[in-house]
Amino acid sequence: MMVFRFKNNINKNNKLSVLSVIWTVLLLFATQISLASFILIPMDDVTQTNHLKAYGITYWSLNKGNKAKWLLNYEGGSFLLEDNEATRNECKIRGVTFNVISDTEAAQILAEIASPSKNMEAVVLEKAPKIAVYSPKNKMPWDDAVTMVLTYAEIPFDVVYDTEVLEEKLLLYEWLHLHHEDFTGQYGKFYGSYRRAPWYIEQKKNAEKLATSLGYKKVSEEKLAVALKIRDFVIGGGFMFAMCSATESFDIALSAEGTDICETMFDGDPSELDYHNHIDFNKTFAFKNYTLVKNPEQYEFSSIDMSMKRKGIRRTADYFSLKEYSAKWDPIPTMLCQNHTMLVKGFMGQTTSFERESVKSNVLVMGEVESNKEARYIHGVKGKGMFTFYGGHDPEDYQHRVGDPKTELDLHPNSPGYRLILNNVLFPAAKKKKQKT
Repeated sequence: MMVFRFKNNINKNNKLSVLSVIWTVLLLFATQISLASFILIPMDDVTQTNHLKAYGITYWSLNKGNKAKWLLNYEGGSFLLEDNEATRNECKIRGVTFNVISDTEAAQILAEIASPSKNMEAVVLEKAPKIAVYSPKNKMPWDDAVTMVLTYAEIPFDVVYDTEVLEEKLLLYEWLHLHHEDFTGQYGKFYGSYRRAPWYIEQKKNAEKLATSLGYKKVSEEKLAVALKIRDFVIGGGFMFAMCSATESFDIALSAEGTDICETMFDGDPSELDYHNHIDFNKTFAFKNYTLVKNPEQYEFSSIDMSMKRKGIRRTADYFSLKEYSAKWDPIPTMLCQNHTMLVKGFMGQTTSFERESVKSNVLVMGEVESNKEARYIHGVKGKGMFTFYGGHDPEDYQHRVGDPKTELDLHPNSPGYRLILNNVLFPAAKKKKQKT
């Protein structure tokens, strides 16, 4: 009898021990769930120490296979990332301000954003887009703002040029930036001031050599072929971003297809006498009803550019304003305009800004100087793809000249003008909503 009771006590103790372990495991599991956390990267004007590198952190996290949310209009367009030690360390290394928040806090933020009364939206970012920068292999003596900010933000990109474009290599990428290129074959219209400069002579020589090697008699013909391939890339679903002269010269090249608009010093023979009558504005992405500048010594492509028409705008008062869109109904322009200020410092370029009347009616003007009727920042749809044109050369160098030292972005880590560029880099990562049918 005593033996029986002894064995029964042992069984009870074992059962209690097993139950204790199970409850401990369940308690630990519940604790882990309650302690689930996220990394919030604020993008307001007070908290964030380095807005530009914050984009790089978000890109880096996506590249690691993590999901992210872009909190449109919440604290300057903040990012909500999956929390892990590697991301925390990366933020610390790059000098990006971040907060670790609980799942409860994250849920409260998302509930606030979802409220119909708030002009906010949480956009899921799924996959880091593969990026190409269209740029000459032998860099020009002046800088490209996009290349600089991608490098500074530590966002990887590949450099492609005419050979790669004509070989259909753009199919490998989701996002393409056009370096300050002249697609008209007029060598940037630098002839008047720099035709005797060694770098200009070398640039012209290299361009002619490349065109010949690719099977074209003229640089203008070869550049048109490249422009047409880029057009097809966008129509097929790609995202294209261009600044300064690349915006204007790209559309001019498309509109002048089949027409010689180059003078003798550019391609060896005179332009067609009546070429203005052959310009087809139906072929362009963004611009209409412009007049080409025929004078080869004038540093200007067309009437699109506002550089010489900016009356009464002093440098100290040169700002353009961003437009506000409905985050829930118009998430794309809202993404492209995310910033910690709605007023952005202006800056010059060969194509500083766009004459408002030259912008097609189906193109969004997202940034403008309304008093002067000039558009600075525009966006449109072409086929299945999209494009954004941004006037000016360098957001933190008001009047960048040939030979000037490059901009040191360590001095401008919170630049609103550079943020607009990075908005364009990141927005192709957004989850595409299913079309209603």
